[in-house]
Amino acid sequence: MNDTTAKPRTLAEKVWDDHVVVPGEVDASGNTNPDLIYIDLHLVHEVTSPQAFDGLRVAGRKLRRPDLTIATEDHNVPTVDIFSPIADQVSALQVETLRRNCEEFGVRLHPMGDAEQGIVHVVGPQLGLTQPGMTVVCGDSHTSTHGAFGALAMGIGTSEVEHVMATQTLSLRPFRTMAITVDGELPDGVTSKDLILAVIAEIGTGGGQGHVLEYRGPAIEKLSMEARMTMCNMSIEAGARAGMIAPDDITFDYLKGRPHAPQGDDWDAAVEYWRGLRTDDDAVFDREVHINASELTPFVTWGTNPGQGLPLGASIPDPADIVDETESLAAARAIEYMGLTPGTPLREVKVDTVFVGSCTNGRIEDLRAVAEILDGRTVAEGMRMLIVPGSMKVRAQADDEGLGEIFTKAGAEWRMAGCSMCLGMNPDQLSAGERCASTSNRNFEGRQGKGGRTHLVSPAVAAATAVRGTLAAPADLV
Repeated sequence: MNDTTAKPRTLAEKVWDDHVVVPGEVDASGNTNPDLIYIDLHLVHEVTSPQAFDGLRVAGRKLRRPDLTIATEDHNVPTVDIFSPIADQVSALQVETLRRNCEEFGVRLHPMGDAEQGIVHVVGPQLGLTQPGMTVVCGDSHTSTHGAFGALAMGIGTSEVEHVMATQTLSLRPFRTMAITVDGELPDGVTSKDLILAVIAEIGTGGGQGHVLEYRGPAIEKLSMEARMTMCNMSIEAGARAGMIAPDDITFDYLKGRPHAPQGDDWDAAVEYWRGLRTDDDAVFDREVHINASELTPFVTWGTNPGQGLPLGASIPDPADIVDETESLAAARAIEYMGLTPGTPLREVKVDTVFVGSCTNGRIEDLRAVAEILDGRTVAEGMRMLIVPGSMKVRAQADDEGLGEIFTKAGAEWRMAGCSMCLGMNPDQLSAGERCASTSNRNFEGRQGKGGRTHLVSPAVAAATAVRGTLAAPADLV
């Protein structure tokens, strides 16, 4: 570990310093080489792991730490008929390949139908595998989700996946740091999804490039763990390498008693260490951004990247009014693809499909918010609404609470766990021209199916939209 105790440090710097195995040396040209960082938890799914396992096999290597590696099936899985053979040959091959690789290399796997199966970024926290102060990696960009626990969590490429499998380390250069301080209090009806969309609209999809974002301030401290995971999940959509929130009593209460959380004296020792995982008062960030939570309203994207968003009370922008030529051209292209007309109030945009789910908003708190709005109401005529839990455990809890019954009675489709319509890699896809209000994290062209049009929204806005038929907030249903 580097001796940096005399220097005030940010949360990210503290976690980084605690995981340096070999510090990068300065070469003859005066350049500092990357540090070698130890990895505490490696999450695996069926899409980005096959080549990495093949690399181990070809090199004759074993998996360095099977006990720190866990796999689940999520991207390719169908959310209906999960006990039937997967129809798509590519998807079936990827899932079967993961099963063979996990058996050969001794990796714990939660397959379709398993009580703990689900989206990898939901499964890790619910099992208590994700803990403060950890380094967490996965071949998936939304690994940043786990930063909600005060972990340094990053998506990595396939070659890096293999490197972690073989050595339980990564060669990385330290990141820059950015503080996003959220003052005030979120108004009623405004959620963490609205907040993170507003943050991305403020700093841009490249605003966090090369940085670890630390969300802090009074509004952040009041968020639940589910809400914090939503914030950190979408850090990557601002171009950041990771997002983090300092652990506190809300974090500890969430973790206590979970299967892999420390027990007894080990728990007390862990909490003592975790309480020190806070940015020092005099620590300096490379950049700071301030947001006033009290000024926010429900947010929705209108374009084809997460930064093209506006308050729900606004209208589709006119590219001619955008001074920056590059942004103006991007807006024009996005509006054309989305089939929108400048000046149209967002609340007048008609929606065909509503999707609730993904690693951004597929947890029990999200489903409760949707059920509260759907209870006693019905989905608009002609509207398709898919509600997909982030894990089978979340589905079981939702059913125990009667949420599934509310969903089906309202006319929504209550599915099994998986990534589902977040991305066009399984049967849950949009058709060309179909417009969707989605609680997922990306609205790129074709993300949810070729030609599909995606508006990113919170679970509350998604539910209200399903009832009203156009983009709407719960207040519009009163």
